[in-house]
Amino acid sequence: MTDPADDAAAMTPGVGGATDEPVPPQGSRWAQVDVAQLRFDQDGLVPVVVQQHDTGEVLMVAWADAPALQRTLALGEAVFYSRSRQEQWHKGATSGNTQRVLDVRVDCDADVVLYLVDQGSAGVACHTGERSCFHRRLTGAPTTPHQPGPAPAKESTP
Repeated sequence: MTDPADDAAAMTPGVGGATDEPVPPQGSRWAQVDVAQLRFDQDGLVPVVVQQHDTGEVLMVAWADAPALQRTLALGEAVFYSRSRQEQWHKGATSGNTQRVLDVRVDCDADVVLYLVDQGSAGVACHTGERSCFHRRLTGAPTTPHQPGPAPAKESTP
């Protein structure tokens, strides 16, 4: 039996090796999934969870169509599909807060994608200027002593 901590370390890019190449958990291998095999919704989109590769911090959730996923793979930077603007958007193209994509994973149902990224230490993912889009807590949500608190809120301008 393997130690769960060893499995978590093995899945962390850069841990246990000299490269940023992720290592599958002991005793398994990464199954390859082609973009065409993904289960897109009726609008031709899949949700994309964006996670900081080295800390596990969830930075944002967005949508992508097949061309955005292919462009992400070609550029090595996050590209999404804006449902409100009905067009692709290259994260950080105007703000400079790009997300370098180190790995792209697909869930077991092939209907959700995970980008493991390097946001950079000073980079922000949220349009509000926060590092993560998940900087607010639902009123009444349970908390435990081991959960980190939210980062101090930045002053917003009208």
